[in-house]
Amino acid sequence: MLEMITNINGTINSFVWGPVMLALLVGTGVYLTVRTGCIQVKWFGYIMKNTVGSLFNKEKNKEAGKNLTPFQAVTTALAGTVGTGNIAGVTGAIFVGGPGAVFWMWVSAFFGMCTKYAEIALAMKYRITENGVHKGGPMYYIEKGLGKNWKPLAVIFALLGALASFGIGNIAQSSEIAGAMNGLFGLSPLVTGIILAIIIALVLIGGVKRIGKVTSLIVPFMAMFYIAAGIIVIIMRINLVPAALINIVTSAFSFEAVGGGIFGYAIMTAMKQGFARGVFSNEAGLGSAPIAHAASSTEDPAEQAIWGVFEVFIDTIVICTITAMAVLLSGIELGPDALTAYASKGAAAVYAFNSILPGTLGGIVIQVSLLFFALSTILSWSYYGERCFGYLTNNNKVVIGAYKVIFILFCIVGATGSGTLMWDIADTLNGMMAIPNLIALLLLSGVVVDITKDYFKDKK
Repeated sequence: MLEMITNINGTINSFVWGPVMLALLVGTGVYLTVRTGCIQVKWFGYIMKNTVGSLFNKEKNKEAGKNLTPFQAVTTALAGTVGTGNIAGVTGAIFVGGPGAVFWMWVSAFFGMCTKYAEIALAMKYRITENGVHKGGPMYYIEKGLGKNWKPLAVIFALLGALASFGIGNIAQSSEIAGAMNGLFGLSPLVTGIILAIIIALVLIGGVKRIGKVTSLIVPFMAMFYIAAGIIVIIMRINLVPAALINIVTSAFSFEAVGGGIFGYAIMTAMKQGFARGVFSNEAGLGSAPIAHAASSTEDPAEQAIWGVFEVFIDTIVICTITAMAVLLSGIELGPDALTAYASKGAAAVYAFNSILPGTLGGIVIQVSLLFFALSTILSWSYYGERCFGYLTNNNKVVIGAYKVIFILFCIVGATGSGTLMWDIADTLNGMMAIPNLIALLLLSGVVVDITKDYFKDKK
């Protein structure tokens, strides 16, 4: 029975993360980029100035009552986006697809900026407010934007999101935390699981406001810590950087596969790995991040949506690129066969960092980063799951309360078990979330265009 489930999931997963779906995900980004006038280029300076450049603007980030400040909303979304995929996923993509995978990862991120912008804009426009609390996401803009006849599609998205929260948002992350805590402090998985469950429970008791406050502290720290370590790694091998960048570009169009192969195979492999890791890391098109952004106190849809451009930029162009450069500058042997020499993709990343940084400092950097990346992801996905169950049950307090209890207990399950099958199933569910979301994005693209024109018409 278990083998049958594994085989069925494998078949579905190969489609969900296969060429057709990846082409649809990136293609939607291309379409939205054209329709919105390529805002990620035309308005990039304005967007950076009014997102990361406004962090110290007290007026923009004043207390938001029952909702999140714009910055808390983006850190909650980033917490769910920046995760183990930024380290282990990127490392695996380079081993399998070669240096060229990094180029295609950048391409997916470029168009993903506009996809994420569109998702957030729609989530803001069609969100609802109950007792002063903003709630939104793909399930709401599918039902309200496309009409009641499309509600089954909204229900499918919410159901997939609710189920994925236990796997990709909990078990997979808890397992990573257990590994990091064992490596750093020698703690047993059970002890780590119990401590983690207590921490998550204390945060969830405070609701979305407490989640936002915690992520607004964790996310900047974890991002700056990893970026700083990455910059040091790059500086230590600065003489090799030009060659690495040239290798990334030339390998993206190379007809010679990693380790040899048939005509054109290298390009297809690099594209698939790059697109898959890019989409998986920044989640543009999957529909999860808009759920967090919809809780923002911001009134204008586009004003919050431009944070989506920044979000994809920092996640993929900055953090994923740092991982990629560390792997390439380390000089370790690449190829699918070479990857089997390591216990995991994360272990390969540790080896890459350790080969550049003195002693075992590289391993400490990776383990600390994975610890905080995974912890923040659990917090964000707890909210995503809550909102999905809330939509499905008309915000039934008993169901939501039961969900929180089960979610907390799953932290122990994830920490103490391998959870490989559950992780694979959740990976499939996460990818399947994109299907109803992309349908809505394409059909509501005209609304996104109107929101964009209205917002940027008087901007310079």
